[in-house]
Amino acid sequence: MNCLICHEEIPYDVSWSTLWSRPKENHLCQGCTDKLPFIKGETCCKCSRPFSTLDPEFRKGNLCTDCVRWNHEEDWSGLLDKNVSLFMYDDFLKETIARCKFRGDYILARAFSPFIRERLKNMDFDYLVPIPLSPERLYERGFNQSAALIHEAGFTVTELLKRIHSEKQSKKSRQERIHQKQVFELIPADIENKVILLIDDIYTTGSTLYYAAKILKIGGASSICSITLARG
Repeated sequence: MNCLICHEEIPYDVSWSTLWSRPKENHLCQGCTDKLPFIKGETCCKCSRPFSTLDPEFRKGNLCTDCVRWNHEEDWSGLLDKNVSLFMYDDFLKETIARCKFRGDYILARAFSPFIRERLKNMDFDYLVPIPLSPERLYERGFNQSAALIHEAGFTVTELLKRIHSEKQSKKSRQERIHQKQVFELIPADIENKVILLIDDIYTTGSTLYYAAKILKIGGASSICSITLARG
């Protein structure tokens, strides 16, 4: 088996047990695994931002000041219960995610499937909902990377949202993202009192997830959390 990131062969020890059974699932070599910037230590209890990366002035108790602002505004308070991010968005992860999203390397979603699967074991939900792409972005890329993360982890994808605004989020400032018009609409479904878990690749300002959570709350969902690969 070859590493899905660097394509080097992944060695595994031969023993009597491995002669009679398949080796344990492993999509990454040790070198690439060691490069993954796992989030460790104290983090914001709402968004998983590591406090080690913040000046003390941007921490308010167990929250970062971004989450304090989101949850002090009447329109946004209480919409997104919690975001769990697995990794920091460093250069290595940025390049890896870019290969998946912008260069059509779908198989990289499988590289992260064991980490997503392990995290989902400890979370309750009724539906796993990917953050949708606009029709234009979906056509360009050929697949939705958020849906791919769910599928490759072995779970059912439930499409509840449709994107109605196609301008790239990466080109907007933080303030532009927060104060933009609603970018999603709800696909008709019975989500009354359902627990929704959103899946996306990167948490930056949180605006994408908060806008998605708002529509789902209006539609009747009881609670919304999210899992993202990276915390930007």
